[in-house]
Amino acid sequence: MDTSTARRNILARIRAAQGREGEPSDAEREAAVDYLTRHPEGPRPELPGDLIERFIVEARKMATTVDTVDTMNDVPAAVQRYLVEHDLPVQAIAWQTLQDLAWADAGLEVEFRKPQDADKVGITGCFCATAETGTLVLLSGPQTYASAGLLPETHVAIVPASRIVAGHEEAFGLIRSERGELPRAVNFVSGPSRTGDIEQTIVLGAHGPYRVHAIVVRDA
Repeated sequence: MDTSTARRNILARIRAAQGREGEPSDAEREAAVDYLTRHPEGPRPELPGDLIERFIVEARKMATTVDTVDTMNDVPAAVQRYLVEHDLPVQAIAWQTLQDLAWADAGLEVEFRKPQDADKVGITGCFCATAETGTLVLLSGPQTYASAGLLPETHVAIVPASRIVAGHEEAFGLIRSERGELPRAVNFVSGPSRTGDIEQTIVLGAHGPYRVHAIVVRDA
């Protein structure tokens, strides 16, 4: 289902009810961009200069485990090491954007497709990550399916160090500058899924993965 078309149709009906054309004019778009450019940000905490280290610290606070490697070529071995150390399956599904890495050489069986119920490990990249909260930002697409980081019990995310930004404001700014329109799904992942609804006891894996493991690639 193309939800972007459905979204445009809904907005067009709202605009028609307001007595406006179905699609915004160039002037309206320019006014919106101007407002975003001039609108002052609210108060924010100061962040240290080393965004990578801040991301690692904050991610661990959210129960995300973190490893670092030097290059993308080191990723498959790091994933295999993590899975074996935690007695997890070495079979996984992954984004199609990751299929050029040497997974088989590292002893992993990786399929590049959307997950099914039996799949226990999902491997993704990320659009960017935020240092302020240790959050992964994932954008859906034909090769970057959102379900890969939501359905499997274990989510392994590859985080290029160059894509770690200060906060959510910078993340949304990056989406606007590089993608223009929002994709079908934008997921902000801050650690494993959890809930405290029952007697305020934290339970992991309530609505998604039990585990989130981030591999930070310093030269990517």
